[in-house]
Amino acid sequence: MEVVFLTFILVLAISLGFELISKVPATLHTPLMSGANAISGITLAGALLSAGAQSEQMATILGTAAVAFATINVVGGYLVTDRMLAMFKSKSESGR
Repeated sequence: MEVVFLTFILVLAISLGFELISKVPATLHTPLMSGANAISGITLAGALLSAGAQSEQMATILGTAAVAFATINVVGGYLVTDRMLAMFKSKSESGR
C-alpha cells in the first residue's frame, strides 16, 4: 500500500511540475532559476547529512548519489544562469 501511495505522489509531482514549468514566461525564467538554485543548495545540504549519517549502507549509498546529483544540479544551474545574465550585458560591460 505504501508503494502505491509513493507512486501516486511521484506521478502527481511530475504532472504538476510539468504544468507549472510550461506556463512560465521567458522573462521570469532567470529569476526563477536563481531561486531554484538556492533550493538545490538546501537539497545538497540535506544530501550531505544523509550521506554522512551513521545508518544503513543503502542509505549511505543513496545519500552519496544524492550529493552527486545535487552538486551537478547546483553547478549547472549557476552556469546556465550566469550565461543567461551575460546575454543581457552590453558589449562595453563585458570587456570584449
